[in-house]
This record gives sequence, C-alpha cells and structure tokens, in this order.
Amino acid sequence: MKTLVFSLLAIGTLALTSCKENKEQKKTTETSMQHDMNMMSDSSAMGDMPMDGKVTVIDAKKSSANLTELYSHYTHLTFALSGDDDKEAVSAAKGILASFPKIDKNGFSAEQKKEFAELEASISEHAEHIADNAGNIDHQREHLDIMSADFYDLLKDFGTPKPVYKIFCPMFNDNKGTFWLSDAREVKNPYYGKEMISCGEVQEEIK
Repeated sequence: MKTLVFSLLAIGTLALTSCKENKEQKKTTETSMQHDMNMMSDSSAMGDMPMDGKVTVIDAKKSSANLTELYSHYTHLTFALSGDDDKEAVSAAKGILASFPKIDKNGFSAEQKKEFAELEASISEHAEHIADNAGNIDHQREHLDIMSADFYDLLKDFGTPKPVYKIFCPMFNDNKGTFWLSDAREVKNPYYGKEMISCGEVQEEIK
C-alpha cells in the first residue's frame, strides 16, 4: 500500500515538473520569436541586413533623376564638338557648371558625398577650361577627354536615367585612344568632328 502511494506521488510530481518545464519552454520560445520579429521589424526600417551585420546604405541610384540635367549638358557638349562648334561648346560647359548646385545629395551616405564632391570638382575644372577657351577647340577636346572619364564614373556609381553608350575612339591622344558617352549607338565623334565623324565603336552600355 505504501509503495502504491509513493508511486502515485512520484507520478504526480513528475507530471507537475513536466508541465512546468513545458510552460517555461513555451515562454522561452515565445520570447525568442518576439525577439526575431523585433529584429525583422528593425531590419525593415533600416534596410536589408547582410550577413556581416552591416546595414546597407541608401541606394544612390535613386538619385539618378537628379543627374538628368547635368548629363544633358554633357551630351550638348559632345554634339557641339562633333559639329566643330567651339562657341556652342562654351554654352554647354556653362550649363554643366550651373547644374551641379541643383543636385540633391541628401540621400547620399557620407562616403557617397565624398566621392561625388571629388567628381564634381574635377568635372567643374574641365568645364571651366572649355568655357574659357572659345576659339581653341583642340584645347576644349583635350578637356572633354578627361571629363568623359569622370562622367563615366559618375553614371556607373550614381546611376543613369536612361541607357548610355560608351564609345571608343582609337586615334585620339596619339593613338592611345579615349572615349565619350552618348545616348545613342550612332557614332558622332566629338574629338575629330567633321574630319572623322564616324570614327569610333560602342564598347559598353551603361544602365
């Protein structure tokens, strides 16, 4: 009889212990799930969270629409030089300089702002040379060469509102070659103008 009583007590104690453990396990699971939900909510608010724990910064390509006016003046410049029009090139260069202050950089990270400032300074320097050299189209074309490399970096890193083509000219700069950017695949060489208007080939499409 005593053995039966002890057995019943042992079973009851085991059941209570098991129930308590199940409740504690359930509570722990619910707490863990709530923590995961909070983390997911925080991640959604901040952006995607990569495996290394670093938060992805705002995508600079969202700012590409801000570059539309700036790039339109660059294409104006290439068209002017392809038509051997140094005075129109001056107008286009002044348009480039006037466009930079209008660009909204609020969505850029600190690193992106630094990179953009460096490109802006370089492009502006070459635009000033072009604007100050009406009547000296060879000098204007020399500065278009370096400016085009800056615009390439700008569009690659900060986005382009529409497809842009990188067109290579193999003969400019003592046959070292260089490139310019265009909205179309059609070749209108700004480095030689009417002398060799169709010299060049598409190397890359930037989207």
